[in-house]
Amino acid sequence: MKRNRTFLFTVLCFGFAFFYIPILSMIVFSFNASRLATVWGGFSTKWYVSLLSNDKVIDALVLSLQIAVVSATIATILGTMAGIALARFTKFRGRVLFSGLVTAPLIMPEVITGISSLIFFILLADWIGWPGQRGFTTITLAHITFCMVFVTTIVQARLVQSDRAIEEAAMDLGSRPWQVMFDITLPVISPAILSGWLLAFTISLDDVVISSFVTGPGSTTLPLLIWSKVKLGVTPDINALATLMILTVGVCVIVAGVVMNRAEKRRLADERLAFRNND
Repeated sequence: MKRNRTFLFTVLCFGFAFFYIPILSMIVFSFNASRLATVWGGFSTKWYVSLLSNDKVIDALVLSLQIAVVSATIATILGTMAGIALARFTKFRGRVLFSGLVTAPLIMPEVITGISSLIFFILLADWIGWPGQRGFTTITLAHITFCMVFVTTIVQARLVQSDRAIEEAAMDLGSRPWQVMFDITLPVISPAILSGWLLAFTISLDDVVISSFVTGPGSTTLPLLIWSKVKLGVTPDINALATLMILTVGVCVIVAGVVMNRAEKRRLADERLAFRNND
């Protein structure tokens, strides 16, 4: 038994080291004074200074953040509605087809999604003259289509696990369906909605494959800019940029975790209070 625990602990440590040692080494070499990314030339923060003064990087970052915020917000709204429909309305005409269409992007390669989106936008431009050029709008629409699937899956899973007794009790007490939705259902699944938004935001901000098909001149996102730079070789400024992205994502995850933990505790306290009052 003790040997098994030691073996499992060793495997766990090896797995964490395999994932996080490269990230830590990248962070360390982002403070490298040398122009060579893998040769240590002393401690320096000049790559962060040059990065913040690079207009191309700043423009790409602003564009990526705008696309990520818009696409994540719209994908969360649509994904939440789809998740509620699949979890609460178990019998309606076309449910199987609707469920298959919603989950299809999960199993399809991103290359297929990117190519199909590109063909769709080209056909639209030929038929109705819109979009005039590929850029912010086409990237955002493609990201919404892809990110909505993840939000739907998270919200649906949360609703399936939640207790419907509170909703049914509210209906028996005279609450209308829209009141139950806004007063009970949405607060219950709010942690899942926030998780879905964060996941959609991260996927949109990190996407390369789909964006490379639906982007156009003057609409280079940050991942595409990094990819174009990496093809010529990794430089310390790329390490600095990746370090800032990791720091930003880490802070967002910590803040979201604290918010969701407090919301879950508040929800459980409200449920206990409601059951105590009914008794």
